[in-house]
Amino acid sequence: MELPENLRKRLEDFSRNVLFDPSQTISKENEPFLLHDKRVMSSLNLQMSLYFNMWFFPFWWICEIVMLNLKYSALPDYYKFILVTILILMTCIEAIRLFLGYAGNLQEKVPELAGFWLLSILLQLPLILFQLFNEAILIQPLERGIHIVLSIFILTQALAGFIALRDLVRHTGSQFHLRQFN
Repeated sequence: MELPENLRKRLEDFSRNVLFDPSQTISKENEPFLLHDKRVMSSLNLQMSLYFNMWFFPFWWICEIVMLNLKYSALPDYYKFILVTILILMTCIEAIRLFLGYAGNLQEKVPELAGFWLLSILLQLPLILFQLFNEAILIQPLERGIHIVLSIFILTQALAGFIALRDLVRHTGSQFHLRQFN
């Protein structure tokens, strides 16, 4: 399954502008080696974190449903709406985020990896931090524990994803520039 072309183009432009250092140059003695460079640029740290997150997320989801069911009657109406909305949003975003992380990292696709990174930083992290630190939603001990674990996953994936994205963009950019001279 491929991303729509316009979304893919926007993510490519974003990653090129933010992560590629145009001052980076390739020395002449490395040119023959780099033209045939078939190094794997996937990040092992990011892939391991994505793998464990993929197995942890169903456990997080079940615990979140049980905890929401237990405290639902004690919550004000606006927090009921907010928590149900956050649960639905986080479930959809997490599925898309994990897919983009796998596709971007293993297939070394810059737009997918950039989309994964943006979803992690802009959507998942604020939502999980809201659930972790807002005491008005009657946080249960089990909830606090699973939110801490998920927030650690998201933070480590954001850091590892940024590093992997930066390295992949630099490698892809250098390969592109070297091919211009052949």
